[in-house]
Amino acid sequence: MSIWKKDTNLARLNTFSENTLISHLGIEYTEIGDNYLQGTMPVDQYTKQPYGILHGGASLVLAETLGSVAANLVVAQDKICVGLEINASHLRSVKKGVVTGKATAVRIGLSAQVWQIDISDERQQLICTSRLTVAVIDRPKD
Repeated sequence: MSIWKKDTNLARLNTFSENTLISHLGIEYTEIGDNYLQGTMPVDQYTKQPYGILHGGASLVLAETLGSVAANLVVAQDKICVGLEINASHLRSVKKGVVTGKATAVRIGLSAQVWQIDISDERQQLICTSRLTVAVIDRPKD
């Protein structure tokens, strides 16, 4: 059974992210499962640090992107989710290729949510694990 309350698809999510940090880093949403959101990010000149490996901050952008979008897909139309805290453990370095992040809910509450985001390399080796906590608030009035 699906956890999603808002109707969306990969094309809509990727279009929504155009001309943002998300698209600048090459992040793409690649799969929406019944209880997870998955996306990829290239390891390239935009996401590497000076030592030639994936920048930890880029991993956090991927993690927060997937977790925040997923969080917002499980709330009613009159609510939004905003980040409260994110942490990450960088477990392995990556020099090239593409990394894949997968966000799954740890807890979906009425006022707060916690999401686990695991990022793996092309050999399915875990390179980063992250946890994102978001607050659920009323959608601001225009």
